[in-house]
Amino acid sequence: MADGRAQALIRELRLSPHPEGGWYRETFRSPHTVVTGDGRGVRSAMTSIWFVLAEGTCSRWHRVASDEAWYLLEGGPLELWLAPPEPDRVERVAVAPSMVVPAGWWQAARVLGSFALAACVVAPGFEFRDLTLLADRPAEREALRAIAGDAAELL
Repeated sequence: MADGRAQALIRELRLSPHPEGGWYRETFRSPHTVVTGDGRGVRSAMTSIWFVLAEGTCSRWHRVASDEAWYLLEGGPLELWLAPPEPDRVERVAVAPSMVVPAGWWQAARVLGSFALAACVVAPGFEFRDLTLLADRPAEREALRAIAGDAAELL
C-alpha cells in the first residue's frame, strides 16, 4: 500500500485511518471557542491535523462546514478537486505549497507521487459532525458524477 516513507510517517506520527481516506492525527485544538454564524453553535476557534496520503489512495469527496487550509509539508505533488456546495463545476488545483477550501465546498484529494504529508487547518475548528461524505448524499453524488470526469473516481 504505502511506500517506505509514507509507512514511516504513519508510524512515527502515530496516525490513524481517516473516514474519508488517508491517515491523520489531530495536532492542535484551540482552547478558545467561537460561536458560528451558521447555527452550528460553539466550536473550537481552530484545529489542525497531520494528514498522509500514499500512492494509490485518496481523500474521497467530502465537505467540511468550516474553511480548511491545506499545507503540503513533504512529498507530493498533491492535487485537490473542488466543487461548490451545489455542484455545477469541478476545479482541479495543486496544493503548492498551500490551498484554502471554502466552507461547504466539496473536496477530494489525491497524491500524484508516492506520498504526501500535509497539515490541514480548519477554522472554526473541525468536528466530525461537520463532515459530510459525498457517498452519503445521492443527489449531490449524481450531480458531481455527471460533471466530474476523471474526478468521479474519487467518490
